[in-house]
Amino acid sequence: MFFKLLLLFTLGPLLELYLLIVIGQRVGPALTILLVVSTGFFGVMLARAQGFFVLREIADCLRCGELPGDALMNGMLVLVGGAFLLTPGLISDTAGFLLLIPGSRQVIKRFILVRLKKALEAGTLHIFRR
Repeated sequence: MFFKLLLLFTLGPLLELYLLIVIGQRVGPALTILLVVSTGFFGVMLARAQGFFVLREIADCLRCGELPGDALMNGMLVLVGGAFLLTPGLISDTAGFLLLIPGSRQVIKRFILVRLKKALEAGTLHIFRR
């Protein structure tokens, strides 16, 4: 697990930097900066809108006496998507937008739930470790 995290935290930023350099060489630094700023701006607007939508969804579930499990999962994915958008780079922005768009978020949520279910059934997911 440590090795995977090490790769993630070293190769991820290097790939982001490489992509920004390549794009900067092709379209120029001004357009590259404009691209990064505009994805951040539109990402914040989308994250805010989706965040309010999820809060309303949670409130509606609680008002009806239901557990808001699906809405909480949406909230977690919106939060992670917003965090990706705060990270400068186009790969992380793409991941952030995918987590904020409801259609793609449903696909990602289904994938995560299937993986969690398999891990629970196999006994490989330990929530509380000593």
